[in-house]
Amino acid sequence: MGFEEMPTSKFVESGFWNFDALFVPQQHPARDLQDTFYISDPKIADKPGPESADDKKDYETYWENVKQVHQDGKFGSIGYRYPWAADEAQRLVLRTHTTAISTAVLHQLAAKKGPDGRPPPARYFSIDRVFRNESVDATHLAEFHQVEGVIADYGLTLGGLMEFMEIFFNKMGITDIKFKPAYNPYTEPSMEIFSFHKGLNKLVEIGNSGMFRPEMLEAMGLPKDMRVYGWGLSLERPTMIKYGISNIRELLGHKVDLNFIERNPAVRLEKN
Repeated sequence: MGFEEMPTSKFVESGFWNFDALFVPQQHPARDLQDTFYISDPKIADKPGPESADDKKDYETYWENVKQVHQDGKFGSIGYRYPWAADEAQRLVLRTHTTAISTAVLHQLAAKKGPDGRPPPARYFSIDRVFRNESVDATHLAEFHQVEGVIADYGLTLGGLMEFMEIFFNKMGITDIKFKPAYNPYTEPSMEIFSFHKGLNKLVEIGNSGMFRPEMLEAMGLPKDMRVYGWGLSLERPTMIKYGISNIRELLGHKVDLNFIERNPAVRLEKN
């Protein structure tokens, strides 16, 4: 399907990449200690900058664009109108989503030039662990796996994203999915994705998705007419539905049934 895998080796990210670059305000509840694990030593990251001699991206302009978008508004947005703090953006966290990686990769895409002199269309994916300060129960874990996907192109629509999500889940054998309008600071429009779990006898959220906002994309240097789908899907919850598991703790952690692991294939996707 033409996807390139994103590097996911950094479990620790700065608040800038995990929140601020995604247009998440610094007073947002997701940034509270009740939801996010903050690193105690060291507490503060360096400002974003080149990671190699070949890295020619303009990080300083990007930093200032993000600050202005939050504080005063830019790129057609009035912003959040609050005093944006660099110290808060530099706080280190255990990443709460792999969308932090998508942000950095899209910033790299903005510096690339296709045959027409503009950033070329691109598709990225990742599968790795994320961390949230959650109360553990039958459907929630403090550490779980996220399937992240990004499609950047010209002329994309929300209907195309919905069609792609249906194809994606159908290949896993999950055909009964529902879309619900949602709010995300970094996507508009946004959709939560649900599927019915027969064992729990209720709809279970299995993912979040949407079209990345202009405030996020144009701050990176991406052109106005480039659209970007983004989605983050829990790996464990669709697995619960596919295999009829009612307790997510049976998939990850000390309660895993080894006989169940041996009996079932790790991955089974439909070829068509």
